[in-house]
Amino acid sequence: MVRAYLKQRLGILALCLGWGTAAVAMTALYRLPWEPLGYGMAICLALGAVALGVDAWRFVSRHRALERAKGQLELADFPLPVPRTLLEADYQQLVDGVRRHRNQLQMEQRAKVADMQDYYTLWVHQIKTPIAAAYLLLQEQGAGSSPLAGELVKIEQYVEMVLGYLRLDSEDTDYVFASVEIDPLVRQVVRKLSRLFILSRIRVDIEETGWQVVSDRKWLAFVLEQVFTNAIKFTPPGGRVSIRREGECLVVADTGVGISPEDLPRVFERGFTGCNGRAQQKSTGIGLYLCRRVMEQLNHNITLQAQVGAGTTVYLELGRRCTVVE
Repeated sequence: MVRAYLKQRLGILALCLGWGTAAVAMTALYRLPWEPLGYGMAICLALGAVALGVDAWRFVSRHRALERAKGQLELADFPLPVPRTLLEADYQQLVDGVRRHRNQLQMEQRAKVADMQDYYTLWVHQIKTPIAAAYLLLQEQGAGSSPLAGELVKIEQYVEMVLGYLRLDSEDTDYVFASVEIDPLVRQVVRKLSRLFILSRIRVDIEETGWQVVSDRKWLAFVLEQVFTNAIKFTPPGGRVSIRREGECLVVADTGVGISPEDLPRVFERGFTGCNGRAQQKSTGIGLYLCRRVMEQLNHNITLQAQVGAGTTVYLELGRRCTVVE
């Protein structure tokens, strides 16, 4: 701060030094008495020191006031120090104009996002009706286990993914934290995806855990669906998916194609598909991203280990207790 102040006042200090040098030079050139010059320079130095101290105090005060204002940028009307010069008043008017324009743009953007969320939420609920009707038609025709039924399951999952994506950062996201039994939840999700497991000829091994965790049942089921679906996508027929508990983690391991080492650090990035997704054209790059975001919201953690050709293992760390706000 001292360096910044001296840099700002460098011109005035240089001017004062120049005046003093000129006075000394003139006194020496004309061989004038040094005593009056000394008294005059002493008085000037004393007055200059007082003025410099007051100016420095004002500089520090305004700097601190601006620092406090920077910490309140999210407020609609963050306070600014009272301007002391015309230029400061002009700058503050400019800042106020930019702030008002920003607030207007934010309001317009929020309105657009709200309209988009309302539209897609309505679309998701409307599209569920023909999906349910298609299930009934297939059952009436005795084709409940046909490949078409498996494709309907995938469509339903993509619809749920859209709804989860919209609700993820919404202010009305309905997180309900309670004690959740893991074993019934796992069986529920496996039953929901049973058509995909059967059509893909993939065996599911579930080890009973007898585990209860504090979480949101609906959102945790959403994460399990995404993890199981990924396992189905990238596990060849005749493969196996196993679910077990290791310490504070629920482990989902498959015998699929695995993930290349260069892709592992980026698998949770939004839109990243990796080599497998590009080669097989089965990945959207959204599923694992949503899993990570949801797990963060639930105060859980998700990690992944994989080797090419040796399968993928997903670790859902559920042991940490969530903070419940009453």
